[in-house]
Amino acid sequence: MATDVEVVQHGTAEINGCCKKGPGYASPLEAMAGPKESLIYVTCIYTGTGRGKPDYLATVDVDPNSPAYSKVIHRLSMPYEGDELHHSGWNSCSSCYRDPSAARRYLVLPSLISGRIYAIDTLKDPRAPSLYKVVQPDDVIQKTGLAFPHTAHCLASGEILVSCLGDKDGKAEGSGFLLLDSDFNVKGRWEKPGHSPLFGYDFWYQPRHNTMISSSWGAPSAFTKGFNLQHVTDGLYGRHLHVYTWPGGELKQTLDLGNTGLLPLEVRFLHNPSEAIGYVGCALTSNMVRFFKNPDGSWGHEIAIAVKPVKVQNWILPEMPGLITDFLISLDDRFLYLANWLHGDIRQYNIEDPANPKLTGQVFVGGVFQKGNSVLAEAEDGSTYQVDVPDVQGHRLRGGPQMIQLSLDGKRLYATNSLFSTWDRQFYPELLEKGGHILQIDVDTEKGGLAINPRFFVDFGAEPDGPSLAHEMRYPGGDCTSDIWI
Repeated sequence: MATDVEVVQHGTAEINGCCKKGPGYASPLEAMAGPKESLIYVTCIYTGTGRGKPDYLATVDVDPNSPAYSKVIHRLSMPYEGDELHHSGWNSCSSCYRDPSAARRYLVLPSLISGRIYAIDTLKDPRAPSLYKVVQPDDVIQKTGLAFPHTAHCLASGEILVSCLGDKDGKAEGSGFLLLDSDFNVKGRWEKPGHSPLFGYDFWYQPRHNTMISSSWGAPSAFTKGFNLQHVTDGLYGRHLHVYTWPGGELKQTLDLGNTGLLPLEVRFLHNPSEAIGYVGCALTSNMVRFFKNPDGSWGHEIAIAVKPVKVQNWILPEMPGLITDFLISLDDRFLYLANWLHGDIRQYNIEDPANPKLTGQVFVGGVFQKGNSVLAEAEDGSTYQVDVPDVQGHRLRGGPQMIQLSLDGKRLYATNSLFSTWDRQFYPELLEKGGHILQIDVDTEKGGLAINPRFFVDFGAEPDGPSLAHEMRYPGGDCTSDIWI
């Protein structure tokens, strides 16, 4: 299988007997037949931990035949402190597959707090990426008024689109979409004037349906201070999906998810570009909402999965939501995986019937009411219980599952446990003291099922500069949450 490095060096390469034109894969199903992952890039955070160190990008060896298996083999520190690296994307992906001049070379790292955006060169040495360019926040603010950048996706044009969650003062009314050119110069806003969202967060586009849909976390002035339920009542958090024309940037419909759709975070369409169906995870109410295109061209929505809150003792509220903080869809659109950060479980659902997901696997890898914690869960009969979470390589699992990433073939699921440093401190203070970690979950793609891989544990509590918080993960060759097909 030719790598992107070979494509750049030799101009063309063969994949399944077909000439490879640009980065990525011709289709999601071809991506499933891609090479097994051997490296994974992870955003690691010192911001908010009090350690006075810059955040960094870690390269982790995930090749089970390597002597460095499940170890950090390289750390690229950012040149500034206080960034809060969060999500990441590529300068080019499968949406540019038909462009022979494009290459998946730069990993785009938006900094949620500082507003900087880093371009990281992964092509010179994939095992030891290097800094290529820094987009400074003053440049972004001056030209667009945008701040708090979050999600980055490449476009088929070679440009890069970045969602921004507010203005420099943290007001949600200032949210919108930043457009960068192929060399990371600020071009301006993507959306049409007067078509900015109520709140910003994640987005995904489906070109064959001329649609982009974005979600809405909340006002940076609220979430950067920690979670306060009063801020929800005060209207500082979102409950909407925003439907845009693609690539026109006109806001054509706003879907109000109501009180059952509070804090909609990650949004994903099915990978098949012909499908006009997707899901969004609503964190606070812990519902997976399915959205779909109606016969008249409008968009509708319904709850597809409901994670019931658990009655608890010794916690800040009498009931605890699962807090769905991340989910993804396998490349063949058969399975959906979600992470309940507070409850501590990862779930697998069969979504071959997208309107009726079926639970096929569940594994607990942490959570607030795991054994050894003070919080007790209440059963329906009034008895109390705690979840028994196994140690991995002698390590007690900390926090709960947060970001997840799936191998191309769908058989290995990776999970980190840090959400956002301020919220980590609030809900899982031991993460700041002991650091994050990455787990690998073995996936049964035939009968369904999830199991912790006992051989794999990446401990960010043992880093040279002290414990760090591990957040989002990317493979050098792209993955099911980075690539969009045209």
